[in-house]
Amino acid sequence: MLFSKRLLVGHWNVIDVCNGLLGGFAAITSGCSVVEPWAAIVCGFVAAWVLIACNKLAEKFKYDDPLEAAQLHGGCGSWGVIFTGLFATKRYVNEVYPGRPGRPYGLFMGGGGRLLAAQIIQVVVIIGWVTVTMGPLFYLLKKINLLRISRDDEMAGMDLTRHGGFAYVYHEEDDPSQKPAFMMRKVEPTNESTTPDYQNLRQVYDINYYIMCFLNFVCCHKSVTFFTLL
Repeated sequence: MLFSKRLLVGHWNVIDVCNGLLGGFAAITSGCSVVEPWAAIVCGFVAAWVLIACNKLAEKFKYDDPLEAAQLHGGCGSWGVIFTGLFATKRYVNEVYPGRPGRPYGLFMGGGGRLLAAQIIQVVVIIGWVTVTMGPLFYLLKKINLLRISRDDEMAGMDLTRHGGFAYVYHEEDDPSQKPAFMMRKVEPTNESTTPDYQNLRQVYDINYYIMCFLNFVCCHKSVTFFTLL
């Protein structure tokens, strides 16, 4: 996914890498127990391009899914189901599903097209089931104005309008109402003397030393007591 998007857009994007990993996981889930390791690499490589193609379709049809959930789980998951019908091996199929010889396996592995046909039917049935069960729910949410937030909330960000703060604070002055009690600040160079106060440093060192001695004593005492009980 990383190199595929690099070829398409000309720059690296860590978000694409994360979604590419998830797309590969979703794709290999279907056939992970019945395919060879080299076939799993093929599955992940194709899954990256499937995700890119699904994102392009979502952009073209103005489908609002910023997390790429439908494209990732739906598109890459569907590819994984079809991939199993192509690359499932006879040996692994018999090992995972024993007691019934003659089960169909992958088309590219010499098993014919029975498993591939069954996998395609499965994809169609899943799409139909999700449409029938989730379609009315989203239609109802749209009718009662709960499917989408307002345009103002969308532009400002729900972290600010609904949760009372910025999710990403890039500058201290961005969110004055939500400043933490302690915030690191940039230290600017000054003309004042930078000679350290050795007396204060010595006091801090002594305090830390006594604390560490006390903690070591407690830990050692607890350890000895524990092993004595054993």
